[in-house]
Amino acid sequence: MAEDKIRLIRARNAQRGSFKRQGLSRKKKLDDTWRRPRGLQSKQRKGYRAKGAHPQPGYGSPKAVRGMHPSGFEDVLVYNLADLENLNPEIQAIRIASTVGNKKREEIQEKAEELGFRVLNQKEVIKPSEKKAAKAEEKSEEEVSEEEEEVKSDE
Repeated sequence: MAEDKIRLIRARNAQRGSFKRQGLSRKKKLDDTWRRPRGLQSKQRKGYRAKGAHPQPGYGSPKAVRGMHPSGFEDVLVYNLADLENLNPEIQAIRIASTVGNKKREEIQEKAEELGFRVLNQKEVIKPSEKKAAKAEEKSEEEVSEEEEEVKSDE
């Protein structure tokens, strides 16, 4: 079953269309998001092959792997520790919401590791006290290197 899903994910990535917005290369301010061409004389609207494909049936991914992460896991958004309770680590991977702060993020990451979950957006959480110590250490290293440069320039 797992090999079949991996095969389907690869097939999904191979057939995925890249639909370019009309005039994207001409204007810097245009986003690379699809917009339907509406001009009366638009070659892309008329369907000229060289002007780019339109999204249409046939470009979709297989239902079995639709919405899955490329790693093969189902992507689940987590906001707190309670969200981890009813999840299956064998088929689901977690993504910690962007609105979660560092303190809660650290707790969620520890609990997820303990339960055997894969965290898709894992971060190294640095506590404020550790940050201050690291900055102080960097300053002392800079002072030492400046003193060494002065000694070399004096010689």
